[in-house]
Amino acid sequence: VKDLERRPSLAWFLGSSMLYRDALNGFYTFGGIYAAGVLGWSIVEVGVFGILAALIGAGGSWLGGRADSAFGPKPVVAACLVALTLASLLAVSLSREAVLFAVPVGPESRLPDVLFYVVGAVVGAAGGAVQAASRALLVAEADEERMTAGFGLYALSGKATAFLAPLAVATATAWFGSQQAGVAPVILLFLAGLATLGPVRGRLEEARA
Repeated sequence: VKDLERRPSLAWFLGSSMLYRDALNGFYTFGGIYAAGVLGWSIVEVGVFGILAALIGAGGSWLGGRADSAFGPKPVVAACLVALTLASLLAVSLSREAVLFAVPVGPESRLPDVLFYVVGAVVGAAGGAVQAASRALLVAEADEERMTAGFGLYALSGKATAFLAPLAVATATAWFGSQQAGVAPVILLFLAGLATLGPVRGRLEEARA
């Protein structure tokens, strides 16, 4: 931890990944709960949603690896965070009465369900890719002679604020009395992770400069 003073880019990456990984875990945890509470999904529909996200996540990891080889891990992480932010925003905009916050739908409409499956697909693909690219970016950031220490710090930063997304979602839900508003902190965590990714500049990026 003390050595992070000499490696500010690594410190920024660990802080950024701490935020966006917490947001991603929060969405994985609360996505099904949100669908059941807001859209009235059955346990079968929630299960299909989870399977869809997992299967597409595998494909997303593969595509993320190809993009990583072509552009480097940092652009892949940034693009995935944008996609995750937009998917979370779409999720918050859905209810049985309206989509995109203000477009009304009938009580029998399946459009909110279809759009939430789209959300699951995007989160699965971008979530798989961002986790794969994050490890590649860590390799580019960490000291080559102390790579194990780098991965140890990465694991530590992933656990240090594991409470943040659940606490923020619970607090926002209780404060606003709405599950839709309660998921909004996840969006803020993705945006904070994207903002703190800017100063990250690893060996691969320096080589391209």
